[in-house]
Amino acid sequence: MTHLRQFMLEELRRRNYAESTIHAYTIQSSISSALHRSPDQLGPEHIRQYQAALFTRWKLAPSTVTQRLAALRFSMYRC
Repeated sequence: MTHLRQFMLEELRRRNYAESTIHAYTIQSSISSALHRSPDQLGPEHIRQYQAALFTRWKLAPSTVTQRLAALRFSMYRC
């Protein structure tokens, strides 16, 4: 497990997030590998493209998209 992933898990648990939320957030952190960039290199345009794909390509519900974007923001600011 990478140092960043370990830090993220510790921070989520410290904030008393539910295990299901922690699971969703750790899965979501793979977005950076899907975009071939580390979270600290993602810009607004990358996030817009990803959000559009969540709605159009994967047909996800707005609540799911919101959770995934929250997870992405969490991982971006924890780098």
